[in-house]
Amino acid sequence: MEFHANEGKSVTIQAMGKTWARHAIATHFVTVGESYIDLMERYVKPVYQEGDILSMSEKVIAICQKRVVTEEELKPGFWAKVLSRFVHQTSAGPGMGLPIKMQFAINVCGLPKILWAAFRAAIDKLRGVRGTFYRIAGLEVSGLDGFYGEDIPEYEHMGVRIPENPAGVCDEIFEKTGILSMIVDANDLNVEMLGHCSQLKESDEALLDLIRDNPAGQDRQLTPFVLIRLLPEEQAK
Repeated sequence: MEFHANEGKSVTIQAMGKTWARHAIATHFVTVGESYIDLMERYVKPVYQEGDILSMSEKVIAICQKRVVTEEELKPGFWAKVLSRFVHQTSAGPGMGLPIKMQFAINVCGLPKILWAAFRAAIDKLRGVRGTFYRIAGLEVSGLDGFYGEDIPEYEHMGVRIPENPAGVCDEIFEKTGILSMIVDANDLNVEMLGHCSQLKESDEALLDLIRDNPAGQDRQLTPFVLIRLLPEEQAK
């Protein structure tokens, strides 16, 4: 099997004192309600070997679970429009700088908590500390993708939430397919573990080190699955 890396990414990486190869698995554009078990059977099983680890994008699992919100469900109000003006945009996208995403945060957390998060974030920004807003608002808010069609036009009018019970999903995948997997929220700025199957005994930090450079990419590569394989010593040299 020939391993494939996305543009600008490396096939191999050093982690846990060993050399690993990563293969970015291309799929069709997955739509809402598809079966992630079917995706495993179609795209992953043909290349999977015992001992491999599969890294999965949180977005593809959430879409399979129908964990999406639409513009019709979110109508930005006064506070969403005001607060979104003060959000710092990163290379990962506008984030809460979009009023519709800020309205989602208000709906999920309540206005008092979001006002407090915004106030604390403004104070911490003066001290050179970033990320306070998302730390207070929580993973449900920080993990919202979509409503941004520059890279993936299909997501312009749809938001994708974080998946439900990610560790349970990974355990289900192992029970039905034998695939060891983890679900991550990754971009070119940060990689975060959402859950992994109970058969993986390595720490979250060790597992994330395998994909610290985000080999799946964050544009329209259509590679939501990354197969990770330990290379024998003779191949690692």
